[in-house]
Amino acid sequence: MATIELTTDNFVSEVEGNDILLVDFWASWCGPCRQFAPVYEAASEKHADIAFGSVNTEEQQQLSSEFQVTSIPTLMVFRDQILVFAQPGALPPASLEQLITAVRGLDMDDVRKQIAESSS
Repeated sequence: MATIELTTDNFVSEVEGNDILLVDFWASWCGPCRQFAPVYEAASEKHADIAFGSVNTEEQQQLSSEFQVTSIPTLMVFRDQILVFAQPGALPPASLEQLITAVRGLDMDDVRKQIAESSS
């Protein structure tokens, strides 16, 4: 599956329209971002049932600010419209695969319960 270019116009609809959405915040001048790009692209091709999006931080400064991205690359993962992972730094292929496996295995009822308990 091709990586989706995420903008302020389509970000919410992509989060809402996909069970799992990985989001890579990047910039063209960022060396680690360029190194991570082929790893991310390969994962997107391997996992056709998951949506992979990318946010160009130079063009989408509002999204970067909204998600408090201070270092790139930053990878975020949404599952069932809930942000379940956010971490700066380029992941090696094996770590990205471990993350995808972990996100697939999340008990989302438990996640929602934990969110409800922490907000009360």
